[in-house]
This record gives sequence, structure tokens and C-alpha cells, in this order.
Amino acid sequence: MNGYSRLPRVGTNIFTIMSGLATEFNAINLGQGLPDFPMEAGLIEAVSKAMRDGFNQYAPMPGWMPLREAIAQKIQGLYGFALNPGTDITITPGGTYAIYTALTAILEPGDEVIVFEPSYDSYVPNIEINYAKAVLVPLNTEDYSIPWDLVDKAIGPRTKAIVINSPHNPTGAVLSAADMQELEKRVSGKGIYIVSDEVYEHLVFDGARHESVLRYPGLAARSFACYSFGKVYNCTGWKLGYCVAPPELSAEFRKVHQFNAFSCNTPVQVGLAGFLSNRDAYLGLSSLMQSKRDYFIRGMAASRFSLKPSRGSYFICGTYERISDEADKDFAVRLTREAGVATIPVSAFYQDGTDHQVLRFCFSKKEETLDQALERLCRL
Repeated sequence: MNGYSRLPRVGTNIFTIMSGLATEFNAINLGQGLPDFPMEAGLIEAVSKAMRDGFNQYAPMPGWMPLREAIAQKIQGLYGFALNPGTDITITPGGTYAIYTALTAILEPGDEVIVFEPSYDSYVPNIEINYAKAVLVPLNTEDYSIPWDLVDKAIGPRTKAIVINSPHNPTGAVLSAADMQELEKRVSGKGIYIVSDEVYEHLVFDGARHESVLRYPGLAARSFACYSFGKVYNCTGWKLGYCVAPPELSAEFRKVHQFNAFSCNTPVQVGLAGFLSNRDAYLGLSSLMQSKRDYFIRGMAASRFSLKPSRGSYFICGTYERISDEADKDFAVRLTREAGVATIPVSAFYQDGTDHQVLRFCFSKKEETLDQALERLCRL
């Protein structure tokens, strides 16, 4: 391409690198955020039945209507927010796609988007490929909370949007009701949109409540809320999610969507439409993942890692200053090669590679997988 690149600073991402090393060295992969235990057999059968029943052609561009109706009922029950499934919900091939499409729908060259670091690695490339600028605000390093005084300094005349993510990947931090109120104060009357990454909405621990933007009418009116069925039903490879937005924002979202994916996997949508009526299948997920988090924390107590709080998601972070003074990427690579456990260095979630010597562990694994990893980690 004669040296031209729309994303000149982007190479192979850290997840591909670390997963490749895990395969090469036959390591236990606690790096990639995916479960290694079976998903719901009933959902598999529901999708299989949809295929046998002939639901194998294109679904409508916004998504299978019974699925959108089921999502609207779910959101009404969870967050008390009434949606029109015809205009407010769009089915997407995954949550990451929904975030990209939302940003593409609203950004113009020169716009600025506030992003909190460490951040999920797609946000900044999504912004830059639209000729906009990411304005980076570092989270507090003790607990990865939002420093609202720095947000005030980051907001300017070109601020078009703020990206939030709760429960947070990579840290497991969770936004509080006070955080949402602070956010609402800062965007009210300023024409600033919210892109809310809520793919781990059902993985909130210790009795806390997921503070969706949809609980707050002032935020919901200018938000794209992005979700993932893969994280709800432990089927990340199905790559199906959805975006909730007000009608005028959904209309712009669908303009982009119709010329990109256009339509998503039909039998999966049909199967999910009926399966969503089983509230226990998603409401019970927090307790399942909390038990896995707690199991991992107990096992790591005998190690020389120091774990940070994790209040949601698949992830927990830990420092290793009692083991090594290496850079986190170097230590993560050596850990994979020599100890046989793959992790993700948290510096990969900072654009400038800020290194606090922290690794991210994924605990969404079978107990036997965690046991093998813990035994190796505790030998260090």
C-alpha cells in the first residue's frame, strides 16, 4: 500500500501474541478472556432446532424481532427502562463490533473522545480510524476508579463522546451510582455522547448492582449501550451482541451496520429469543463467576503475587514486585515459557505502554484448569 496505513501504530495485538506463546509452550492460558467449560446444553439445542426448523437465511438487518422483544423485556425487568424493540435495539456480531459502529456513527474528523486507561484495546483504534482523537485519562492506580477532576480537564470544545466500561476489562473495577451521577453532571447540556461497554453486565460481585447507563434517563438519552451474548452464555465464539440506543442514534448506527455486517447469524438469534425467557441462566452468572474469583484468590494466597480487587468481569489483576523487577511484558513472556502459565501484561492496555508491573489473569476457567495454574504460580 505504498507505506500508507490507517492505523500506523497498530500491530499484532497482545492477545494473539500471548495465546500463540501459550500454544507454543503448552502453557495454561489465563490470558485470553474465554471460558474453558461447557455452555448451556439447552441453548445449544435451541440453536440446533432453529437450524433444523429452517431458520438459515438472512435475518432482518436490525435483528430477529422476537429476540429484540425479549431483550426489551429483559432490560425493562433489570433496569426499569422501557424500549421500543423496533427502533432502539440492533443485533450485532459481537460487542466489539457494536462499539466500533457506535463510534463510526457519530465521529467526524477532529472530534475528541475521552478514554480511560487501562482500556480495552479496541477503543483507541476505533476512534483513530475515524480520524478522531482519543483523549486519554488514567484511572487511579490503587483501585482503577475514575479521577473525575481529570475528566473535567479533559473535556473541551471538541469532545464528542466518553467511553465507559463497567465491569471493567482489564481490571475488574465496577462503576458506582455516584460515578454515574458524576458522569451525568459532566455531559448534561454539552452535546457529549456516551459509548457504554457493558458486555460483563451479569458479572458483578459481592452483592453490588450493575449501574447501566439505562438506569439513568439523562444518560440513556445520549448513549449507545453495547452488550455481548458471548459473555452472558459462555459462548464467546458465537460473536453475537447488541446495541441499545435512542431512535435517532439507532438510525445512524444502522446506516453503518447495513453496509458492514448487514445481518447476523439467524439460527443463533432464533435460539436466543426463546432462551432469554430463562432469567436464571443470566441472573445466576454473577454467583458462578464470583465463586471462581474467590477460588483463584484463595489459591493465590500462597503465592508471591499481590492481587488487586476485582468486583466484576472475568478478570483480576496482580502485581509481582516480590518476584521480579522485569517489565510486565518481559515477565509475562518468561512466565509463559518457564512456568507454563500465560497472562496478559496490563501495559498493553495503555497507549504509551505505561508499566506498573501488573498482569491480568482470567479466572473464567474450570477448577482443574485453575488448580494447575495455581500450582505453577505458587512455585515462583
